[in-house]
Amino acid sequence: MNKESIKKHKYEQLVKLYHGDLFRYGYWLTHDKQVTEDLVQETFLRAWRALDQLADINAAKSWLITILRRENARRFERKQLTVVDIDDCVVLDEHADIEAGLENKVLAQALDMLSIDYKEPLMLQVVMGFSGDEIAKMLGLNKNTVMTRLFRAKKQMAVLMANQD
Repeated sequence: MNKESIKKHKYEQLVKLYHGDLFRYGYWLTHDKQVTEDLVQETFLRAWRALDQLADINAAKSWLITILRRENARRFERKQLTVVDIDDCVVLDEHADIEAGLENKVLAQALDMLSIDYKEPLMLQVVMGFSGDEIAKMLGLNKNTVMTRLFRAKKQMAVLMANQD
C-alpha cells in the first residue's frame, strides 16, 4: 500500500467510527440538522487535510470534536442572526411513549437552564463519553475546573429536575 492509500484507509475508518458521535454533538450545539451536516462535513474535510498531524489514533475522537467546536465558533464569526420559523420547532413523535416524552422534555428544559460553562462539559461527558482529562484538553481548561463544573452541573440538574415535578 502506498502512502496515499494508507491515508485514505485511515480517513475512512475515522469517518466510519466517529460520524455518528460528531453528528450528535454538532446537533446538540446547533439544534439544526442542515447546519450540523455542514459542520460535520467541514470537520472531516479539515481532518483529511491535517490527517498526517494525527500522531495517536486513540486521540482521534477528541481531535475531531475539537475541530468541530472550532468550526462551530467560526460559524458565529461570519453569521448574521436569523429568525427561526415556528414551523421548524421539533414536535414529539406521535408514537413515542408519553411518559418518556415528558421525562425527555423535563430533562431538556433543565439542560437549557444550565449555563454553557456547565452544559458543555456535561454533554461531553454524558453524551460523548469523554473523560475529565479529555474534556479539559478540548475546552482548554484545568482538569480540576472541569471536574468542579461537572459536579456543579449534576447538582444543578438534580435540583432543576426535582423542581419541575
